[in-house]
Amino acid sequence: MDTRTPRRRVSRAERERQILDAAVAVFGERGYQAASMDVVAERVGVTKPVLYAHFGSKDGLLLACIARARAELLEVTTTAAASADGPEEMLRRGTLAFFEYLERREPAWTLLYSESTVAGEALEGIRAQQTDFIAALLAAQAPDADPQRLAGWAQVIVGACERLALWRGRERTVTSEQATEYLMDLVWTGLAAAGGAAAQSSR
Repeated sequence: MDTRTPRRRVSRAERERQILDAAVAVFGERGYQAASMDVVAERVGVTKPVLYAHFGSKDGLLLACIARARAELLEVTTTAAASADGPEEMLRRGTLAFFEYLERREPAWTLLYSESTVAGEALEGIRAQQTDFIAALLAAQAPDADPQRLAGWAQVIVGACERLALWRGRERTVTSEQATEYLMDLVWTGLAAAGGAAAQSSR
């Protein structure tokens, strides 16, 4: 009599989550170029053809990893900003959520700076996503500001956040809270002044 426990059938969505988790770990540990689909498949406990059936190629798997990180990043920053009382708190909470997400999901973040051209193109997509998100937050502080000016401010903030994140990755002693304060120290002074000037000019 066969007493072996039957293997549980895994749904496609769950299998893809397992593959993405393994791929992020392997790419983060070895770098994109050095990582192989064989290692990812072994980490998941499936055959390599299963990876190709789900994602088509190694580049396709990388893009799927980055797409998931992009969606997660937008969700956490949007949720954090939505719980704030005013524009300053929206920016502060959104920025803190950004740094905390990168800290929790560091391997996914390092993928964006891999050797792959695909990753570089995807990084630009994430920058555009976060720029649009921040421009919308800034519009609440300075509703009469020129949209191009808001976009410019958002570009500055996204660039500053990215550089702070890379710096934190090297230093390892700067907390998410500290990085958020450093950004707010410089950014909010100018934004508050701009918002006040816009309010005066609209009277």
